Amino acid sequence: MKTHIIRRALLALGICSALNMQAQAPHPERIYLSGTGTDYTRTWEFYCSKGQNSGKWKSIEVPSCWELQGFGEYTYGRYYTIKGAKPSDETGIYRYRFLTPDCGKNDRIKLFFDGVMTDAEVRVNGNPAGQIHQGAFYRFSYDITSLLKAEGENLLEVKVAKQSANKSVNAAERRADWWLYGGIYRPVWLEVVPAVSMEHFILDARADGSLRASVRMAGNAEGHVLAVSIRGLKDGKPLRTLQGKEQISCTLASSGRETEFTCKWSDVKVWNTEAPELYVARLELKDRSGNVIQVREERIGFRTIEFFPQDGIYLNGTRLIVKGINRHSFSVDGGRTTSAAMSRQDALLIKEMNMNAVRSHYPPDEHFLDMCDSLGLVYIDELSGWHGRYDTETGARLIREMVERDVNHPSVILWSNGNEGGWNTDNDSLFCKYDKFQRRHVIHPWADFDGLDTHHYPAYLTGVARFTNGYKVFMPTEFMHAMYDQGGGAGLRDFWDRWMTNPMFAGGFIWVFCDEAPKRSDRGGVLDSDGSNAPDGVVGPRREKEGSFYAIRSQWSPVQIKPLLITEHFDGSFFVSNEYIYTNLKDCRMTYEVLSCDIPMQGAVSRILARGEVTLPALSPGETGKARFSLPASFAEGDVLKLEAFDRDGHCICDWSFPIRLANPYFQRHLAQVSTGLSGNTVSARNNGKEIVLKSEKVSVTFDAATGMILRVLSGNTEIPLTNGPVAVGMKMLYQPASSYVRQDSEEAVFCARYKGGADSIVWRLTSQGLLYMDAVLLNRASGGGGFDDAFMDTEVYNLGLTFSYPERICKGMKWLGRGPYRVWKNRIPGTNYGIWHKDYNNTVTGESYDNLVYPEFKGYHANMYWATFESDTAPFTVYSRTDGIFYRVFTPEEPKGSAKRTMPEFPEGDISFLLDIPAICSFKPIEQQGPNSQPGNIRIKKGDEGLRLNLMFDFRKEN
Repeated sequence: MKTHIIRRALLALGICSALNMQAQAPHPERIYLSGTGTDYTRTWEFYCSKGQNSGKWKSIEVPSCWELQGFGEYTYGRYYTIKGAKPSDETGIYRYRFLTPDCGKNDRIKLFFDGVMTDAEVRVNGNPAGQIHQGAFYRFSYDITSLLKAEGENLLEVKVAKQSANKSVNAAERRADWWLYGGIYRPVWLEVVPAVSMEHFILDARADGSLRASVRMAGNAEGHVLAVSIRGLKDGKPLRTLQGKEQISCTLASSGRETEFTCKWSDVKVWNTEAPELYVARLELKDRSGNVIQVREERIGFRTIEFFPQDGIYLNGTRLIVKGINRHSFSVDGGRTTSAAMSRQDALLIKEMNMNAVRSHYPPDEHFLDMCDSLGLVYIDELSGWHGRYDTETGARLIREMVERDVNHPSVILWSNGNEGGWNTDNDSLFCKYDKFQRRHVIHPWADFDGLDTHHYPAYLTGVARFTNGYKVFMPTEFMHAMYDQGGGAGLRDFWDRWMTNPMFAGGFIWVFCDEAPKRSDRGGVLDSDGSNAPDGVVGPRREKEGSFYAIRSQWSPVQIKPLLITEHFDGSFFVSNEYIYTNLKDCRMTYEVLSCDIPMQGAVSRILARGEVTLPALSPGETGKARFSLPASFAEGDVLKLEAFDRDGHCICDWSFPIRLANPYFQRHLAQVSTGLSGNTVSARNNGKEIVLKSEKVSVTFDAATGMILRVLSGNTEIPLTNGPVAVGMKMLYQPASSYVRQDSEEAVFCARYKGGADSIVWRLTSQGLLYMDAVLLNRASGGGGFDDAFMDTEVYNLGLTFSYPERICKGMKWLGRGPYRVWKNRIPGTNYGIWHKDYNNTVTGESYDNLVYPEFKGYHANMYWATFESDTAPFTVYSRTDGIFYRVFTPEEPKGSAKRTMPEFPEGDISFLLDIPAICSFKPIEQQGPNSQPGNIRIKKGDEGLRLNLMFDFRKEN
């Protein structure tokens, strides 16, 4: 390749910076006329026909979606659901001037577009470059050699129609559940090639080291030589053939434009999702004199992908289980225009969730597939078609453009012909025509087609003849819809454990990676997800991690810890399972930490008492065995055990934590440490018929004598507005003043409130130190509760416990010991860990508060509370749990204003609740169609049972 010519051309174009930027890129043959993404653009002239900034020539950055540059109008693809609505249909005209690259007499110059929305009419110096291209997500090119000037500037003009003149293109691409953009949104470049050149090549590198290649030549290649060599991407070391050669070559004949050859390489390391070993294949074309006239380099991975009906998808002879997610190419500032840096960021976030697969509704940016190749993500490459489909002729052309661009990526394991009815079955065979060596399997997402059932949003029981008693490979290409962060990881393990019982299960893809909320140039820069249409991600539009992110990460961790309860018999050993596909657990590592977590009276700090290594057993994928570590001397002094696993490259896989002591032992141990030496003055308890008052020197608590509820709490002269409680949640309880009583002694004042119905009694004890204990006995039939036939729901329990009022406006934040930092639902507790956590108050509405998106969200349910301090400038207090497994609810999250229906179950009345059970969150499917851990609880209290306890202690004292 004439690299010296390309460099001179770049200098003439004044784009040396582009050369420097691309020096380490995989495509040095490209001469960019545009930038390469949102982080590097070039200014062109632009004229927009309608909407913002229309009717006049202005500047625009390329690549970009013109709406994000302040032109035209925004349309979301579900416009047709609104009566009378029409999509925006402006046209844009681009102009760019460039010099003809210096080249040889017989060289050809090609102009490439990597993606234009939607119809592109290209002219060079006023002459058509070729046919108008229709289809937004595909690479196309023109030979413009004859159109260029020998001297002076050339004028490139591109007329882009947002709505296509081809109705089938609009049906497939622009009547869909995504934002509809316009413009040259992917890069534009030139390539200088010799008259005889490699036009296209297919490389099929197999796990056994064999390489099949097909090269399509342009020009008369008779007598030319094609040489191939392979080197390691990381170390640069050349591979050798079985005959010991570092390069193989063949002389090209004139009998055809395609040349095929096969060779085999030794000492090959295979590519898989856990060890994505890459090589660089170098193809050199030599003329009849032996001069190298063209070089192409392509990254390859030696791997074999196969599909077997009634069996599964196999990668290198091992059955593949994909843990996948759907992803749009999206950026806040660029719309569909992204960057290589963003592709890397997204791929790393996907890997961090312990996923190994990605799917989209259209071919992604080329650099995203590069990242999948590098990081070990397999990819379903899909022809666009969201419910609508391309006509046969258009679809055939676009399939060729898609497959020819992506055929050599080792990450691509399946082809997809449209989505949810957007299939033109007449074109199914074309995928294998252009992927002639691998002939990767073709799917129709959501359909049961050609032996692979990709059913969307299956219920837990899935359905007759699908999974429940079906005999086809099962791989939902969409499930666990994450709208407003509802169900991205909610109940995932239920589905997964059930599906894994079937040997024909091949994995699934969660919907979707990120909230798609572009910055609206026509609305002052606000981010807009078009109501409930696009806030579907497990990360925010700027990749903010939502609660589902961590829930998925935990449930899809390839290292799974079996249920573990630390007791006095714990010896440092526990069971782990290896859910990798290829990796032996001995190649990973795990560490432990022993944490001491103080109560607020001690300063509420967490300290590491000991840390060390855990010995992992040598477990093959699918095996379970014992891990162990030697208990440090300080173990018994700790409160939390933290475990963290790392993969073979040292990246964190997941972390877990376990309480060393349960709630009441923790409380008694720590309270005893700070209570020694503390004393208080006398206490009093009185009932004047209207009010019951428990009083100490520091704190007084007043109850309504008619209802048994708290009326007033005073800490010194400061009122702590914890009132209107306890109110029963999920049960009924009727206060019985006649059988209730007060008493006092020198150490404590007592109010015993008796009830009928769901509660038997609540005993309030105010100590001389000013600490208020609450001991509640709930649902104890043996003690006379259950006076009402419907005292509580014993078959469908959603929320169950007690609730109080506390004004949200005075709360500044909270610190707590329990699971955190994210809020939970009954079916989305994984991903939270025991520890001391802190959150400032925020009012984030997940998937909507893009102007002030603060994670973790403040309001909602929190799991396994040991203690919690509610921070306030005027009325702070701390509550301790002496009962295990308490969920504490902090205020009520706001519903998204853009949602047409409720996104969350009803919360209890009041503001702060202490609960023994909470509801699950739906995940597209209603709760009854989800797994067992999503179902409402049920309670049976029989004669002789101790009943349910809810024991708390409140510290209202100012100094604490």
